[in-house]
Amino acid sequence: MMEEWHQKLHNNTSPDDVVICQALIDYIKSDFDISIYWKTLAENGITKERLLSYDRAIHSDPSFRRDQKDGLLRDLGHYMRTLKAVHSGADLESAISNCMGYQAEGEGFMVGVQINPVADLPSGFPELLRFILQHVEDRNVEALIEGLLEARQELRPLLLKSSDRLKDLLFLDIALDSTVRTATERAYEELNNAGPEVNPVKIMYFITLVLENLALSSDDNEDLIYCLKGWHHAISMCKSQSAHWALYAKSVLDRTRLGLSSKAEWYHRILQPSAEYLGSLLEVDPWAINIFTEEVIRAGSAATLSSLINRLDPVLRETAHLGSWQVISPVEVVGYVDVVEELLAVQNKSYDRPTILVAKSVKGEEEIPDGTVAVLTPDMPDVLSHVSVRARNCKVCFATCFDPKILADLQANKGKLLRLKPSSADVVYSEVKEGDLADSSNLKGDGPSSITLVRKQFGGKYAISAEEFTPEMVGAKSRNISYLKGKVPSWVGIPTSVALPFGVFEKVLAD
Repeated sequence: MMEEWHQKLHNNTSPDDVVICQALIDYIKSDFDISIYWKTLAENGITKERLLSYDRAIHSDPSFRRDQKDGLLRDLGHYMRTLKAVHSGADLESAISNCMGYQAEGEGFMVGVQINPVADLPSGFPELLRFILQHVEDRNVEALIEGLLEARQELRPLLLKSSDRLKDLLFLDIALDSTVRTATERAYEELNNAGPEVNPVKIMYFITLVLENLALSSDDNEDLIYCLKGWHHAISMCKSQSAHWALYAKSVLDRTRLGLSSKAEWYHRILQPSAEYLGSLLEVDPWAINIFTEEVIRAGSAATLSSLINRLDPVLRETAHLGSWQVISPVEVVGYVDVVEELLAVQNKSYDRPTILVAKSVKGEEEIPDGTVAVLTPDMPDVLSHVSVRARNCKVCFATCFDPKILADLQANKGKLLRLKPSSADVVYSEVKEGDLADSSNLKGDGPSSITLVRKQFGGKYAISAEEFTPEMVGAKSRNISYLKGKVPSWVGIPTSVALPFGVFEKVLAD
């Protein structure tokens, strides 16, 4: 049970964890009476079904040895203080008090304390902070998050000025940021349990809130602001029942995902060298040093935003009829399933039998290992990346799977012989017998097809505009840009394009 709870805490801690921790403490204090554990949970509205509904479900009952009693009570007591600080707003309350000012009377040998309020706080700011404290534990969090964001917006100009109370203002901003995250995670449980019928407008609304919070925590936030504007437009399109709202929202989602990836890379570039330097001096375990930046990211708004995006993605794909797959190279194959963490780790390997690789990570620059007939991944490499081009040229099936359940089923088939039948937007797979392997299309040695190359001639122009793109002047990618003009909705921008036509380089070199 403790391992299952640990996974839940690591993935998505929530106010329920305060109750679970208290239930464990009561269970241990009652001399390990399991009925006391369930009584504490039930009194706080947590049922067995609720424990099973978490992203990382808790299936097991607690079971401890009697010699662990004192150590468990000590450790759980300390951890309870941490959980309450995170989920009950204790840190936020302290930060607000330091900025608003407070006075504590002395008692006995204790000296009294007086903290003056920060000067030049915006008009109405104290009332806004009091509203936040009154609603910090609300289960309906929309008004709370809007208040938190308004407070951060009011606070931002003060953070850019020199002040002798800058530290107090910074800690207040950090506490407000953290409370946005924990409040959103409360709402995320409700969104996650809603199933396929969840209202997409509600998810997009929460995405705009968390994205705005992330932008307030970022200096170089131009791309995040563009994404925020895109989400607001997607919400208005959805409310007006525009025919293409889901397609538009999917494009904004993909852009937001790229922005998050860039943000994660920036964090790693800025923080990881210092973590490695200090970690080596302090003799920290290497595994802890390696995941330092990852844990920093997981503790912030970016991780919460990523969870919301992942929740919305299948809803948009279903609404826009995009299916669960993006097929990059549609080739029917038969092979044995092998599961790897990343394609890069096996790119130099040679498989001695036809192999379908299910790879968690595919970046785009890898080689496809010899003997591989298919690569399936949840990653989304560019369709023009090296690995995508190699897959098409080498007649290797290559596709991205967006459905975690389908991906988990494929991984569960490790070692089995499967047939893949891809179409333009789907991949159908089925288990086959060993005898079918010899008849599979990927083992037939048809040999390369005969092609004739015709040298393109220089047409007299060193550069041409998109209106002049023809098969005699430019390649297919350039012509596709020209073809899109007039074929897509007005809100899709087509890049202004010029090209160096065929024969220009040869002409220049010859001169």
